[in-house]
Amino acid sequence: MSDDEREEKELDLSSPEVVTKYKNAAEIVNKALQLVVPACKPGVKIVDICEKGDSFIREQTGNMYKNVKKKIERGVAFPTCVSVNNTVCHFSPLASDESVLQEGDMVKIDMGCHIDGFIAVVAHTHVVQEGPVTGRAADVIAAANTAAEVALRLVRPGKKNKDVTEAIQKVAAAYDCKIVEGVLSHQLKQFVIDGNKVVLSVSNPETRVDDAEFEENEIYAIDIVTSTGDGKPRLLDEKQTTIYKRAVDKNYHLKMKASRFIFSEISQKFPIMPFSARALEEKRARLGLVECVNHDLLQPYPVLHEKPGDYVAHIKFTVLLMPNGSDRITSHPLQELQPTKTIDDPEIKAWLALGTKTKKKGGGKKKKGKKGDKAEESAEAEPMDATNGAPAQE
Repeated sequence: MSDDEREEKELDLSSPEVVTKYKNAAEIVNKALQLVVPACKPGVKIVDICEKGDSFIREQTGNMYKNVKKKIERGVAFPTCVSVNNTVCHFSPLASDESVLQEGDMVKIDMGCHIDGFIAVVAHTHVVQEGPVTGRAADVIAAANTAAEVALRLVRPGKKNKDVTEAIQKVAAAYDCKIVEGVLSHQLKQFVIDGNKVVLSVSNPETRVDDAEFEENEIYAIDIVTSTGDGKPRLLDEKQTTIYKRAVDKNYHLKMKASRFIFSEISQKFPIMPFSARALEEKRARLGLVECVNHDLLQPYPVLHEKPGDYVAHIKFTVLLMPNGSDRITSHPLQELQPTKTIDDPEIKAWLALGTKTKKKGGGKKKKGKKGDKAEESAEAEPMDATNGAPAQE
């Protein structure tokens, strides 16, 4: 099938079958997260937690669509990452890594699942402790959560990507935190985890993206990362990178035998989605991956860090822009937070009061609308408690 034909056949949310596949993928990734969060205990190896998430997703997706004639691709859409404290993202270590969690660690869990290329991703922040989270740790999580709630209400047909960028920065500032630079929220399409329509986390002269308007039947992965530091993450050690994605549009004749072997294995096992080097033979992989990355055959997902002592929180969710409103299909409830800041800004409060669903009123005789009464549609608001950055109805 040519690219043009594939483009024409692109399935969106107007197809009930597509909606079902997104929701099935979301159900699996939400359950994987429910399994992984309680596993984050002091003394537990990070690699074991990552494996727990990935193997659950593989097992659950493997049980679906088993008896269909046409093979349906399904499985991990983004390997489970467990990034701790000032580590921002993409930490998914190799089997030989001995890193363990400690009491009080702020853990960011990031994972994704797909069914037939329809992707659901989620990220959640959890502190390894009993009882409520307080102080600056609570501020940074509340900032990420409140920014995510505002983004959910602004990612809707007719709104622009820059509206969201400005709003989430304002929310983070209200908690005296920064939105981390370089994080992009992408449109999702079948087999595409990083679609062309994006929302910038921070607008600055170095990173420009095209202005875009959200449209009905689109899907987005909204990705919010907040920090008590300066929000400018750094790459400290390239050897920490373990997650890669094959660059499908690149070709190069690899010189080393180890590289050719690894690239052939990647092309067979992980032709499109990001994968963890844990899934490859470790010694051979280390040698072969370097040449593949140097010649742009693989796109690395580097492990980035803020300064030691900074807290970093991460909330990511998948949202379907349905005709009747926005449907957030991935999430996980937060621990009790007791932030030091409260939201007093009227604009942020107004955003949080917006609804996410649009109910069409119809049927029966048309009643005379009262003055100022919109008869056509009313938004169903899900109020946010602006005091602690957690939904009011938890």
